[in-house]
Amino acid sequence: MSVALAGNVPTSFEIKSASLPVVALMLKSPDLGLLEREMATRFGDIPDFFDDDALIIDLAPLKAEQPEAVPDFDALLPLLRQHRLRPLSVRGGSPAQMEAAVKAGLVPTADAVVPRRPPAAETAPPPRPQSEAEVVVAPQSNSAKAEALPVATEPAQTQLTALVIERPVRSGQQVYARGRDLVVMAMVNPGAEVIADGHIHVYAPLRGRAIAGARGDQAARIFALEMNPELISIAGVYRTTDTPLAPEVWGRAAQIHLASDDGGDKLIVTAISG
Repeated sequence: MSVALAGNVPTSFEIKSASLPVVALMLKSPDLGLLEREMATRFGDIPDFFDDDALIIDLAPLKAEQPEAVPDFDALLPLLRQHRLRPLSVRGGSPAQMEAAVKAGLVPTADAVVPRRPPAAETAPPPRPQSEAEVVVAPQSNSAKAEALPVATEPAQTQLTALVIERPVRSGQQVYARGRDLVVMAMVNPGAEVIADGHIHVYAPLRGRAIAGARGDQAARIFALEMNPELISIAGVYRTTDTPLAPEVWGRAAQIHLASDDGGDKLIVTAISG
């Protein structure tokens, strides 16, 4: 037999579950001097790359390589806050590492969900990239043609509309589409830099630097009606083009996407034919 009991409902508050988008910092070294230099190199010229983003410190890489190393969290947390990050929790460390993190005020967690495109970050060159990849020119096929049309590409995992730039991006200028795709309707000149957390579409010559998936979105792509960039990067994997791209794609309409296999990361460049 069921019994219904009367209950009291608070009138001043409610407690409900909530989901919070966060950035994950995969800490690989306890050397905070090195971390500070590399973060300054990578994000120093984009002061608004982070915007008080909530942060999980993931110690799994450090635990795997240096299980006995315990970072100085009292120095680490202010360093991260200088870059407009808000450390909240920690995961993946050894017992000693986790104990030190908790003493510093971090909350241990094992099941936080980190969106693929955070904010974080993950990376790109100035923001500087971490690894250089082989550039592969892919043959054009009918299926590739359909896939390559810029108008058919939807923003990846973002609810924001694309940032549209209608004027040329001149040498020394930098445009960053935070949390969205970037559409440039005019030339990206040599010495200019366009950055997006999602895709980059350039409906004109791309002659500067293009950094897509700046926060780690490996599905991001770069499209241009005339592909002759100084640098291309997707999700931190980059390639300088001091040596021009292959004739099949250099100066032509093309798209670039990231592929990974046993040989490592590759930037795949495919010509777009009309």
